Amino acid sequence: MKISTKGRYAIQFFVDLAEHYDNSFIALKDIARRQNISKKYLEQIIPSLNRADILQANRGTQGGYRLSKNPSQYTVAEILKLTENNISPISSTNDNTLNEEEREDCTLFIWTGLQEVITKYLESISIQDIVDRKNNLIGNDYII
Repeated sequence: MKISTKGRYAIQFFVDLAEHYDNSFIALKDIARRQNISKKYLEQIIPSLNRADILQANRGTQGGYRLSKNPSQYTVAEILKLTENNISPISSTNDNTLNEEEREDCTLFIWTGLQEVITKYLESISIQDIVDRKNNLIGNDYII
């Protein structure tokens, strides 16, 4: 399993929206600048997120994006499932879609168990958790 740049940038996009969560729309160019991500690349990521209705978009001079719900209600797993084709350690962990060779694989339980652990872990981390951790790390950086 490898998380692509698309998935990582989608998480960063959501963290930025959460850091500026006040019901106003945030311009994509501002997010791109703050996160050091190409605006064009973000434009390619957003359609898969918009289709899931987890973002609100507004066009025009006051346009941009905002979260549809509170940052604590989004999980890393939810966002990665929308942006990544597969976050599974093997091609299939569903017994109904396994081919004969995979059904006979005596190690399949390892990969199925790993998938369960990964999913549970990613579901336990909210976007708000990431924002809070970032704030704690930055907040403890004192310079005299």
